Amino acid sequence: MIVVTGAAGFIGSCMVNKLNNKGHKELIVVDDFSRSLKNNNINHKTFLEQVPRDQFFGWLRDHRTDVQFIIHLGARTDTTESDKRIFQELNLDYSKSLWDLCSEFRIPLIYASSAATYGLGELGYDDAHELVPRLRPLNPYGESKNEFDKWVLLQKEKPPFWAGLKFFNVYGPNEYHKGRMASVIFHSYNQIISTGRTRLFRSNHPGYKDGMQLRDFIYVKDVINVIHSMMNRRPDNGIYNLGTGKARTFIDLARAVFRAMNKEEKIDFIPLPDDIGSRYQYFTEARMDKLRNTGYDVGFYTLEEGIDEYIKGYLTEGRYF
Repeated sequence: MIVVTGAAGFIGSCMVNKLNNKGHKELIVVDDFSRSLKNNNINHKTFLEQVPRDQFFGWLRDHRTDVQFIIHLGARTDTTESDKRIFQELNLDYSKSLWDLCSEFRIPLIYASSAATYGLGELGYDDAHELVPRLRPLNPYGESKNEFDKWVLLQKEKPPFWAGLKFFNVYGPNEYHKGRMASVIFHSYNQIISTGRTRLFRSNHPGYKDGMQLRDFIYVKDVINVIHSMMNRRPDNGIYNLGTGKARTFIDLARAVFRAMNKEEKIDFIPLPDDIGSRYQYFTEARMDKLRNTGYDVGFYTLEEGIDEYIKGYLTEGRYF
């Protein structure tokens, strides 16, 4: 059996579909299943059992000999949440307990870290382990992810294979439930449907004009392809970046959305909200050497290719992946 935590969420549900498409039917899906909109992500997918997040550790102890691999994608991902106790419980304590069980029961583990750990990028975007203790995230979410990475690197007891993947700006199908935390592509599409226009944040940084802020946007299908590959190939244990390695502007993103919708470009710039203004990343770009050096040579979707497929294949029809 393969376990996916966060399985009803955005990336987790796409991972479940990827595994189904690769012939894996004996899946255990773990999440908080209390939200019906989120649960739509796992409708019509094949799995053995849904296990509520708060019951999973007991379940794992009872079924440890049957579990072949765990993909840990469950987390609190709201970058505007300020209550550190929530991140301590869900992103740190929960993940530490899962790591300890995987170490004890000899179960391979892949877990989700985040590019939010890099903060303003003062030290660059290199996934070298020696940089992890020196990183300065900008918000409690990023802090929780970096604290877990730091903790992992200090552990003597480890799963037989483990990898932490620092996701950069992931977008794609199955994010209907995410509200404010959904991708800019998702919000731009819906704004254009409603008003014919889209809104981007103004820049408060003298080095970046409005709309010229840069992020490493990665299509969710590339993310799940890498996870599936690492499950099978099991390269060296460690923390790896997972972006495209190519930063793109928000103007590029907006133009690609308009092009995919066959609409005239109409872009407005709005102030950064107060709750993210001082915590805003103006530039992210993954160094991908470590992953590429493992032999992973599959190309990534360009921003335009990913947006075109996402909009035409999913958003226009309200489809799920």
